[in-house]
Order: sequence, then structure tokens, then C-alpha cells
Amino acid sequence: MKHFRILIIDDEVRFADMLAKRLQLRGCDCRVCYSGKEALAQVEKETYFLILLDLHLPDIYGVEVLTKIKMINRTTPVIVLTGHGTEKDRQACMALGAYAFMHKPLSIDTFMSILEDIQEVST
Repeated sequence: MKHFRILIIDDEVRFADMLAKRLQLRGCDCRVCYSGKEALAQVEKETYFLILLDLHLPDIYGVEVLTKIKMINRTTPVIVLTGHGTEKDRQACMALGAYAFMHKPLSIDTFMSILEDIQEVST
């Protein structure tokens, strides 16, 4: 399996850190950001294989973060991962180019399967 570089954007520190650790055990290189501004600065500096984005961030709503990410790098897949997203949020995110809109909790096996699907499409 390829070494995946993933950015996790989530203000739930324990959730984000635990997800990063679990993905690192599976060979992924993870960076965690806890706010939209921090994440956008990171996306401008680094390129990622995939970005996981929570909708409810303390400073910028996730839909706006997604819009700005896609302006910086249109081709990076973004999975919106939320505990409170609505159908309207899902529609907005998908229209902006999100790869998927998923609800927490996240199954690591499902996520790893998605990574493999993205890898197949990108090669």
C-alpha cells in the first residue's frame, strides 16, 4: 500500500489525535489542524493525498474551508466528516467538489477502503 499523506481538520482534539494515531498505525502520514485558519495555512504550504474536514470548526464553517481548499488545490480529495451535518450541508459540500460526505464515527476499515479507491483512480 502507498504511503498516504493525510490532513485531518477537526476541533475535537481527542477525536482528531486518536484518528491520526490509528491511521499512522496503518502507514499513513497524518497532520492534524484544529481550526480552519490553521488548516488553510497548512494546505498552502503542503500537498496532501487526502484531506478529512469537519464541518463545525471554531473559526470558519467547514463549507467555507472546503471552498478555499478547492481554490488552493482543486485536485486534492476532501472527505467531509461530521457529527452534525444536514442534507443541505451534504448537497453544498458535494457541489463544491467534496469526494464524500460521511458521518462520525468513522470506521477505519471503511476509510482505508476509500483510500485504496482514491489511489486506484489517481494512478
